[in-house]
Formats: sequence, structure tokens, C-alpha cells
Amino acid sequence: MSGAAPAKLVFLQPGAAPNAFPDIDHACSEPNGLLAAGGDLSEARLLYAYRHGIFPWYSEGEPILWWSPEPRCVLRPGEYHVARRLRRWLASSTFKVRFNTVFDQIVAGCAEQRFGQDGTWITAEMMAAYRQLHLSGWAHSVEIWSGSAVVGGMYGLAIGKVFFGESMFSRETNASKLAMFALCRQLQARSFALLDCQVVSPHLLSLGAISMPRSEFRSILMNACASASPLTDLPRVAVAPKSLI
Repeated sequence: MSGAAPAKLVFLQPGAAPNAFPDIDHACSEPNGLLAAGGDLSEARLLYAYRHGIFPWYSEGEPILWWSPEPRCVLRPGEYHVARRLRRWLASSTFKVRFNTVFDQIVAGCAEQRFGQDGTWITAEMMAAYRQLHLSGWAHSVEIWSGSAVVGGMYGLAIGKVFFGESMFSRETNASKLAMFALCRQLQARSFALLDCQVVSPHLLSLGAISMPRSEFRSILMNACASASPLTDLPRVAVAPKSLI
């Protein structure tokens, strides 16, 4: 990590300016990436945070915590790894992919408590904030359907040419992998630079993600997020998985 942990964690007042964050080089080394606490989840603050490599992540009962980990987990849209078994499954799957038709359902699915987890970090406050970002055209959902039922998906923000992934879930085998692959196809077609996956994990690395130094990630954001009009042309009609391969 390039920056030393600050002597005292910066606390943001709710009415502070959206750009009141400390420089991300001052994020803590332990816990990795903790940068600030407090503030609010206003649209202006969230958009500023994401453009500068910062995201909120906290549990019920905690203050809002803001993070910028070192390194950053990212995926270049054209480098999603489709394993042979997944490719065979895609060719025969009856699932359908849609975008932005049931955003609230996807966020709620991501918020469901999972085996081995104690609670969820997607609080009611977070849901309301990202719903507003969705209504403003910044936040998007990828939805995997089996008939009339949603069986998986993911959501995140598109700012300029970077998609900031927030969370995903799966109620059926391969549903979340399909969501991520379908999103990568859409991002690749629109010349997106990165899909931000936030924190490195073996699962994400197996799908083609890489560990990127935070300094490099910040440099990419400075250019890729400069054009920050909302993404408006994701397909709402059903897409068959086999059409993606």
C-alpha cells in the first residue's frame, strides 16, 4: 500500500461537501482500504466517490464506512473467462437475461442473508440510495430469469466507461456467472474500460479478474469516467444465453 494509515480516521459530517473525502492514498492498511466514516448516501456524494475509487460498505448499526482497497479487483470486459463446462451450459440453458426491468428485486436478492453470513451489508438506507441512482439512470440491474421467476443477477453503477459492480446473487447454478458474462458482453460492445469488482477473491480471479494497483486504477478512472452521461441503451428484452457465446 502506498499510503500510511492515518492517525485518526476522518469522519465526514452529513452536510459535508461531496468531495470532502481524504485522498485515497491515505486509506488504512488494516482494515485494508478503510478511508473515512460518516457523511451520507446522497447521489452527489456517491457519484463523486465512485469516480474517485471509493465505495460505501458497512453493516446495520455502523456509521457509513468508505473504502478504497489496495489492490483493486477489476475485470476487463473482453477478458471474462468462460470455462468449457460453462460454455456447454450456456449453449443449452433456457434462462433469459434482461436488464433494468426489476431493479429492486435484484437488490433485494443480493441483500438476502446467505449461509455462513451474519446479516447483510445492504441496508434499507443503501437500497433507497441505489434505487434513486437507478431512477437517475446511473445504477443498473442484470437479471437472470427462469420462466417468470428471477433466479439470479447483479447490480452496479455505470459512470463513463467503467461499470462499478456492487453485488450479485444466485438461486440456481450458474445464474450469477451468466449475469456477469452477459454484462461483460454489453460493456465490451460499448468499449468500457473496466468492470470494477472491488475486493480480490479467488472466485473473481477464476473468472478473469485481476489485481490492479490502486494508483493504476485511479489513473484509469480519471480518463474513463470523464464522460459521465448515464448508460441508457441496455436491452430490456430477453436475451438467450447461447447468443452470448
